[in-house]
Amino acid sequence: MVGIPELNAVVTQKDELTPRLMILRVEPDGWESPSFEAGQYVLLGLPPTVKRCVLSVEEETQPRPDHLLRRAYSIASSSLNGEYMDFYIRLVSTGALTPRLFTLGVGDRLWMSGNPKGLFTLADVPPDRDVILVATGTGLAPYMSMLGAYLECGGSRRILVLHGATHSWDLGYRSELEALQHLCSNFSYIPTIDRPDDEPVQWHGRTGRVQQLWQSGDIDEAWGRTPSPEDTDVFLCGVPGMIDDMVAVLTTESFIEHTRTVPGQIHVERF
Repeated sequence: MVGIPELNAVVTQKDELTPRLMILRVEPDGWESPSFEAGQYVLLGLPPTVKRCVLSVEEETQPRPDHLLRRAYSIASSSLNGEYMDFYIRLVSTGALTPRLFTLGVGDRLWMSGNPKGLFTLADVPPDRDVILVATGTGLAPYMSMLGAYLECGGSRRILVLHGATHSWDLGYRSELEALQHLCSNFSYIPTIDRPDDEPVQWHGRTGRVQQLWQSGDIDEAWGRTPSPEDTDVFLCGVPGMIDDMVAVLTTESFIEHTRTVPGQIHVERF
């Protein structure tokens, strides 16, 4: 896209979870928010003239002034809501766009694409199959959208979220997911952190990489059985290392990676 298009959306809410982690709520201005399938993404954009936040690193190469800076972000809000879209964003200090997004406040404008895309969805998963959603960091975003659209409290489908982060304060949406676990007997949430020694208050939850939870017995304890490709689909979203490790483990248990041409039970979205 050459030239700077009209900034067609507005920030209506900003929740700063940490100085490097936020949830940004964006509403279209003068046009209807597009319908989407939970798990899809849109593009957000800003002109390069927008200042970078103080925690960012100076750019080695200045972006072209006539080009909009654009990046894809998974939608975190439910697809059942048509008024706004939420985005769960981590600051990439060396990046082009996120240091600028972090300077935005309520009422500030940005650009948002009107055509959500992506195949990382539950649309093709039969409703009688259970689902395990594995994420690192902000890879949780599409799952929050899926939970809002697909989780039926007390329903027959069981959904389990495994979320890994560096510290407890990096576990975005933790309070919401813990509350959901108390409300819904068919939903389980297992967070883990890999630097418990950094915690100011002792951490009593799981520790280690999120991929280690697959063979820890926690899932069997939560569900009362071991997930298998006959009854469970597994979604993976996050850093490549986690995804590679999980795919390697899952394939030894006869799970197959889902593609456009080969149906399978492993669904992957890499950062």
